[in-house]
Amino acid sequence: MVNRSPVAVALARFEDIVSRGLQAMIDEDDSLDLVAADVAPESLHRVLRECSPRVAILNFGSLSSASELRVLHQELSETRLVVLANNPTPSECRQMLAFGATTCLAKSTQARDVLHAIHLASRGLHVLPPAVTDLRSAAGPELLTAREAEVLELLQSGRSNAEIAHALHVSVETVRTHARHVYRKLGVSNRRELRAVR
Repeated sequence: MVNRSPVAVALARFEDIVSRGLQAMIDEDDSLDLVAADVAPESLHRVLRECSPRVAILNFGSLSSASELRVLHQELSETRLVVLANNPTPSECRQMLAFGATTCLAKSTQARDVLHAIHLASRGLHVLPPAVTDLRSAAGPELLTAREAEVLELLQSGRSNAEIAHALHVSVETVRTHARHVYRKLGVSNRRELRAVR
């Protein structure tokens, strides 16, 4: 297994309980490094330029408008923008993605799914909450569902279909179906090629 340096993550200002939860979640993951936390909206552009994180977790409610994402994306093209919002609608998610967000999730998303999204975003992959999977019909690359993202992580870690099925409590055929979707969406044809997508 190749040792990688931790993914640098910056965290914008959120409500206290959300902020504490996100910070604890990031601190517990050895493959993530929190380089800035509780970044005030008025300091966001400056801090992200100074820290150059691989992933920035943004609070949609504290942005002046969705177009601020476009500006951040243009200024910091190497930083992946993970946006958390209160129950985002499909149209809000579509707009955030169009403006440069890599991921759009509800603040109520489970911690493990947020972690998956951070790791996938750090690789440039998009993740949407299950409620907005109709966005796949929108223009642009096809996006991984949350379950496909889980399968991708396990495939890249070298697990067999049977091991993945056991870990996710699904059938081996279900894993094969998800794997086919992942291969197609990422433009690869086998596991060897998939492991190279990092």
